[in-house]
Amino acid sequence: MASAGTPQPTPERFFGAINAYQQTEAVKAAIELEIFTAIGEGNTTVAAIAKRCKASERGVRTLCDFLTIHGFLTKDGAQYGLAPDSAVFLNKTSPAYLGGAIEFLLTPRVREAHARMTDAVRQGGCALGEGNMLPDNPDWVKFAEAMMPLMVMPAQIMAGELRKGGEAHKVLDIAAGHGVYGIFVAKQNPAAQIYACDWKNVLAVAERNAQKMGVGDRHHLIPGSAFDVDFGGGYDLALITNFLHHFNPAVCTAFMKKVHAALVPGGRAAIVEFVPNPDRVSPPMPAAFSMMMLITTPEGDAYTFAEIEKMAKEAGFSRVEMTETPLGLDQMIVAYR
Repeated sequence: MASAGTPQPTPERFFGAINAYQQTEAVKAAIELEIFTAIGEGNTTVAAIAKRCKASERGVRTLCDFLTIHGFLTKDGAQYGLAPDSAVFLNKTSPAYLGGAIEFLLTPRVREAHARMTDAVRQGGCALGEGNMLPDNPDWVKFAEAMMPLMVMPAQIMAGELRKGGEAHKVLDIAAGHGVYGIFVAKQNPAAQIYACDWKNVLAVAERNAQKMGVGDRHHLIPGSAFDVDFGGGYDLALITNFLHHFNPAVCTAFMKKVHAALVPGGRAAIVEFVPNPDRVSPPMPAAFSMMMLITTPEGDAYTFAEIEKMAKEAGFSRVEMTETPLGLDQMIVAYR
């Protein structure tokens, strides 16, 4: 029995966790049916939402109530509304719309990898071989296309922070993906030439974005594996955004040596990562990211600042600092050659 003042044990957390897949599927269904967009357009009753989304009233009522329970919607009498996060990220008319991210986050391969978590824990890495790290994996194209809206604000903040350290002229954008990190550096450094490295199929997305955002004439492509291609040299800035977490510390250190060699004396490497605290259980989102890496990569992890600092210094960087301004859920660490 629990003592006085101690909460009574309850199985609610267990059932909530075991049934958590329902929340995944509910949000996915709402995005596919455009429930959030419909409500944002002013369709706030079950009948109006059902008509707009071409769905049954019974189904819409059940789904909207479920989403209200989990904080995605609000309900006042018979009227549904969008919770603030849903209005910003799940309404298609919002410039920060993230609904397309399900095309990457819920790919069959990612879901299968999570279904085999027991095997991943036993063997210490993805139960599907290379997981997301397959060469020319088309899922990374989905990632580049779907995640760009979420990355625009962090990319702007990052470019502004880096500009405070001096103007960049030749910039290496590693694992460029959608390209927005390099693109915003180009926009804040009018003389900068950007060299984006990624798989050829992914670089097509970055190239389109660079043209659309007016820096296409200064945006150059280096297709292929970042481990294998020749970066060249003379860079005063390298961007390493959400890349190191896919690999083990030894591989990361060796890669950082390659980056170090490509930089001019005094050059900087800007590393963007989910950075958990030393306890590795806080903050919740960056710390929990280590599970995603266990499930989807052979040897990846979420690294603390001390671990990233050690990799960079062993690679030859003289000074490593974490900037105070967060980039959304990410942190930026700057390593100086």
